[in-house]
Amino acid sequence: MDPAAFAGIGFALFALMTGMVMDGGNPMALLAPSAILLTFGGTIGAATAGSLMRDAKNFPKVLKLALTSKVTKPDASVAVVVSFAEKARRQGLLALEDEARQIDDSFLRKGIEMAVDGADPEEIRDIMEQDLDAMKARHKAGAKFFADMGGFAPTMGIIGTVMGLLHVLQNLSTPATLGPMIAAAFTATLWGVMQANVIWIPIANRLKRTSEIEVRRMELLLEGILAIQAGANPRVVEQRLLSYLSPQEQEAAKAAKEANKQKAA
Repeated sequence: MDPAAFAGIGFALFALMTGMVMDGGNPMALLAPSAILLTFGGTIGAATAGSLMRDAKNFPKVLKLALTSKVTKPDASVAVVVSFAEKARRQGLLALEDEARQIDDSFLRKGIEMAVDGADPEEIRDIMEQDLDAMKARHKAGAKFFADMGGFAPTMGIIGTVMGLLHVLQNLSTPATLGPMIAAAFTATLWGVMQANVIWIPIANRLKRTSEIEVRRMELLLEGILAIQAGANPRVVEQRLLSYLSPQEQEAAKAAKEANKQKAA
C-alpha cells in the first residue's frame, strides 16, 4: 500500500489544526454536527445526482481502493515478461501454457493464453486494447465522482453559512448570542472548503495518477506479449519494454531482473 494518501491528508489536517491553535482558536469548535451533516451529506447527494446510481454505489469501494490499494509499478512487470520471452525462445511458445494458468495478473494471463492458442496478433491487440479502454472508462468514472464532490463541497458550505446567517438575522433582538451564532454559521464554509481541498480533490487526483500508472503498465504488457508471440529476442523485448520507463524505473527493472537471476541460481 502506498501511504501517500493517508500521510498527505493527515499532514494537511495537522497543519490546519496547528495553525488554528497558534491563532488562539479551538479545534473543538469545528465539531458542529449540523455543518458536518450539511456539507458531507449535501456534497454526496449532489455528486450522486450528477452521476449514475452505480457510480454512487461504487463510492465506498473506490474510496477504499484509492486509500489502500497497492500500485503495481511498470518496472516490476518487465522482469516477468522478459522471463517469459526467454522461456518461449528456448522451449517454444507452448511451454508458457502451464505458467499462464498461474499468473495472478488477469490481463497478462489473458494475453499469454491467446498468444499460446495461436490467435492473430491484430486480434490480440484489438481485444486487449478494448479491455484497456474499458478499464480507463471505469477509472475515469470513479475519479469524476470525487472530482465532482470537490466542486460541490465549497458551495454546500456556503449554503450552510447562508442558512446560519438567516438564523442570525432572526435573532437580532439578542445581541449577546450573535457572535457564537455567526461563528457557527461560518463553520459550514470552513468544512466545505476543507473537505474539498483536503479529501475529495486529492483523492480524485490520486485516482487519476494511479490510473495513468496502471494504463502504462498494461500497455507495456501488451507490447511484451506481442513481441513474445512474434518470437523476438529476449534482449530486444527487454529494451522495447524499458523504453516505456523513466531512467529511475529502468534501474529498478534491471535490479529486479538481477534479483530474479540470483533466486533462480
